[in-house]
This record gives sequence, C-alpha cells and structure tokens, in this order.
Amino acid sequence: MINTPNANRLHIGIFGRRNAGKSSLINAITGQDIALVSDFAGTTTDPVYKAMELLPIGPVVFIDTAGIDDEGTIGELRVKKTKDVLDKTDIALLVFTGESSNLELELEWYKSLKDRNIPIIGVINKIDEINVDEDKLKSKFNIPFVKVSAKNKTGIGLVKEAIQNYAPMDFEKETIVGDIIKPKELVLLVAPQDIQAPKGRLILPQVQVIRDLLDNDAMVLTVKDTELEDSLKALNRKPDLVITDSQVFKKVNEIIPKDVPLTSFSILMARYKGELDIFIKGAEAIDKLKPGDKVLIAEACTHHPLKGDIGREKLPMWLEDKAGGKLDIRVNAGVDFPEDLTQFNLIIHCGACMFNRRQLLTRLIRANEQNVPITNYGTAIAHINGILKRTTEVFYRINK
Repeated sequence: MINTPNANRLHIGIFGRRNAGKSSLINAITGQDIALVSDFAGTTTDPVYKAMELLPIGPVVFIDTAGIDDEGTIGELRVKKTKDVLDKTDIALLVFTGESSNLELELEWYKSLKDRNIPIIGVINKIDEINVDEDKLKSKFNIPFVKVSAKNKTGIGLVKEAIQNYAPMDFEKETIVGDIIKPKELVLLVAPQDIQAPKGRLILPQVQVIRDLLDNDAMVLTVKDTELEDSLKALNRKPDLVITDSQVFKKVNEIIPKDVPLTSFSILMARYKGELDIFIKGAEAIDKLKPGDKVLIAEACTHHPLKGDIGREKLPMWLEDKAGGKLDIRVNAGVDFPEDLTQFNLIIHCGACMFNRRQLLTRLIRANEQNVPITNYGTAIAHINGILKRTTEVFYRINK
C-alpha cells in the first residue's frame, strides 16, 4: 500500500484558523514531524500533503492547510489555495479551540463543506489549555466532535476512529474493469510506445488497468499497435475484450472484429474517476462546434509537451477538422481550472489518472451548474471517429 498513487487514496483535509493546531494534529496522527509547527500564526502557507496507511481504512492522504482566517494580500492567496483543497477532499477535519468565541468563519467553511456533501468531523483541540463550550458548538454544527490535545497526543486514537466511521465508502469505485470481465477471459491491451510514452515504464492508467485485470483473474496480453494484427493471428481465439490507447482508436477499430468488445484506457478512467454518462452526453457538443468557438482542454497533471501531444496538438487538430475551421482552444494543466466556465462551448478533460474521484466529480458538478458540456479525451476521440457507441456499450450490457 505504500506505493499506492495519491489519486487512489482517501483525501482527508484539515481546516481551521491559524494556530488552531492543525499542523500539530497532522503530526500527531501520522506520528511524524511532517508539518512545521510554531507559536507564530500563519506558519503553514501552501497545503502540505502526507500519504500514509490508516488502518483499517488503508491508503490515505492528509492535507494540512493554511488558516482560514489568514489576512492581507498574501493571506488571501493562501486562503484561496486552501479553498482549492475542497475540490479533492473526501472527508474534512474542522479544527476548533476555545480561543475564538466568534464562529462566523467556521460556519462559513462548514456550509461550504456541507454544500459539497463532504463528511465533516469537528476536532476540539488544546483541551489541555482552554475549556471549550462543547454544547455551544453542537448547537451550531450538526457534526460529530472529538476532543484532543494534539501537543500531548491525547485523543488522537478517537480522531482515527471517527475518520474510519465517517469516511465515505464510495470515495473510489471498487474496480476499473473487473465488473465487465470474467475470470479466465482474455483481454488484449494496445499500448503504443511512441515519443510520449515514458522511458522504461508504462503510463499510470495502463499499469492500473493491468493490475485490476490480474486482480480479477483475467488473462492479459499487451502489444503495441504495430503488432496488433500479428497478435490476433497468433491467438487461437478472439479476445474477450480489447482496451486501447484512444489516440489509435481509428486504427484499432478497423483491425478488431466487430463482434469483439472495444474500449480505451481513457474511457475506463472516465467511468472509474467520474461519470461516464455525463462524458458521453458532453461529447455530443462536438457536433455543434463552429469556427471561433472556445474549447477548454483540461489536464490533471503538468508535463512538458512533446511533439504530437494529445491535448495540445492532436485533439485541437481533430476538433478543428470537425468544426470546419479554427477554434479558440485553451489548455489548463494541474489544479488550474477557471471559475467562470460559461465562456467555453465545450470542456474536454484528460483521463484524470492523477486526480482522486472527488476532484474530478467537483469539476463535473461545476460544469453542470454553469450549463457547459464536458467530456474527456477517450469519449471525445471515439465520438469524432463515429465509434462512441461501440466503445461504451460493453459497460451498459452488464446492467441488462
């Protein structure tokens, strides 16, 4: 579990005022001096991430944030970064002390968390120093409370128990592909190894899919697209499922027999990390694009673009061919995501393998609230090639 990617871990955000003891709390929970602690308010600036194993939950990430009461121009930027953490938080620890009788800020953050359906645990810290009116807190905040002294490591076990009891069970889907294949079925993976492929290893979605298939007792064969036809000839049977890189959808679709189910790594990620139905519906907006329309291409990770980059070269070219002219295309990478999405006619997201599920779902919710269609790389490319129905029908037959 130590090597579990952060995107697949339960994300636990810690929020509260400056000097409420958030950093001391994360250090006490993890048993390590991860976060810098001092008596000066505002020590924590950028969010601090710590991956660990929290039994019996498993792999988690704790996120230590700046104070919600930070002040000044720099303080506002710190609070903005803290608010960004909400997009990826699966469960929140809202830290209180007896030092503040005005709870307006805490109530504001409580509402923001509630609006996002994020479970909240109230942590009353510094019980060794200051008495807290717990009844007053319970009258204003409809959440469970735990009393601790992070400095003395008192009550830390109760915090861990509360996280275990209130952590959302659906923060991550159980399987990527295991529900659409049976044990002993043969799954053929097509993984082009071009200039964009990392040297000496496969990309994360390919690794995750292979592991998921093996965990579900499937037989897995991985080939490059240049060896696809030869591999089919070498087999004494048709594969039960073919999963390809979306960039070679057109080529693979022409080679694979029509009675063999076909999908892509990106479409699998769309279903695993987000909601496939939303992405399929969003792909329909591609047909309505016209020259001059604005398209946002959103990437979950930051990387140095190479020649033939899918987000910066191939997708824009295919979209403009479809639209019949030049489009106004903007690429955002990492956590950057515009507040105002109404300026765009379409959003196309990457597979989001570096995001946790809540982070991608938050973006889907924001797009829906602003009535902007959103799709992802795999569904968009399949739609452009006229094979979206073929590449997604395997997911819907399991419900029949």
